[in-house]
Amino acid sequence: MMGREIAASELLAADEIALLRRALLEWGGPARCSDPMAVAMGFADSQDLLDQCGRLRSALHDDLPLAPVDWARTLLAVEIVFVSDLAGSGVEWQTTAGHSDESTIRSLRSIQRKLSRTVSPYYGRCPRA
Repeated sequence: MMGREIAASELLAADEIALLRRALLEWGGPARCSDPMAVAMGFADSQDLLDQCGRLRSALHDDLPLAPVDWARTLLAVEIVFVSDLAGSGVEWQTTAGHSDESTIRSLRSIQRKLSRTVSPYYGRCPRA
């Protein structure tokens, strides 16, 4: 599925971009992902998840345009790392990420609304290119 590449600054506020970047970093720290979970999120395996999270964090920092599939992967990876206690940071989120659950969910809901058109082709689908 093709779509226009979009830079983060076209869609999100600076604090929302910072939250996404911090959440993606969790995958290389306290969060641990199995290969099947990584595949379900649209990555080749858990190593690809780690590699792509680094690339996505850099792209968000440098305000580089991302393809819709990358926005879908980013959003799903952030949702899971925030909420899941099995695969993500879960109950340790506030401690490891430095953001309260309350502020994170408010920001995440805002991000979900702002990305809805961009990621809509991937609703109910594995976000593969």
